Amino acid sequence: MKLTKKTHACVRLERDGRSLVIDPGTFSEEDAAVGAEAILVTHEHIDHFNEDRLRAGMEANPAAEIWTLRSVAEKISAAFPGRVHVVGHGDTFSAAGFDVQVHGELHAVIHPDIPRITNVGYLVDGSVFHPGDALTVPEQPVDTLMLPVMAPWNKISEVIDYVREVKPMRAYDIHDALLTDLARPIYDSQIGALGEAEHLRLTPGESADL
Repeated sequence: MKLTKKTHACVRLERDGRSLVIDPGTFSEEDAAVGAEAILVTHEHIDHFNEDRLRAGMEANPAAEIWTLRSVAEKISAAFPGRVHVVGHGDTFSAAGFDVQVHGELHAVIHPDIPRITNVGYLVDGSVFHPGDALTVPEQPVDTLMLPVMAPWNKISEVIDYVREVKPMRAYDIHDALLTDLARPIYDSQIGALGEAEHLRLTPGESADL
């Protein structure tokens, strides 16, 4: 499986000429979903869901389909009848040749005064887990964790403890558009030293074989 990091929370997974994209949001590239056979969206916040990015991917490939939670599906399903699928915690499905399990139900708490929205994470082929905006721990082992490293709703101690709890072989940074280059060495050293897993970072457009 080939993992390609896009800007912020968006990643592309490829195998055998087929591709799956997760969370092509406003911070990600305009063509982040173009060429994908399957697009997964974790929740409705603009840095994970951008209607123009989804439309570009769906229009570029008439066979492309979207899997997402109801709040996002309601915004896009009318434009692509029969190609948008609603999923929730506990669901399983096949997309672009990948087996996907859905984990989680709620977005992490931003502030007690802000109502929590729904959020789901996706475990792909029982190996790669993208949690969206939550610190969801799947009920089975994870080889590669896509780690929300910096967000308005987290702090580094929570990020480190999350890696420890999931116990992946490796953790790749996502949700990092708000993290400046000046601060990256601090995050790299602390998560790498304390997370008890290999901590890795890809620049947008960079790939790794898993």
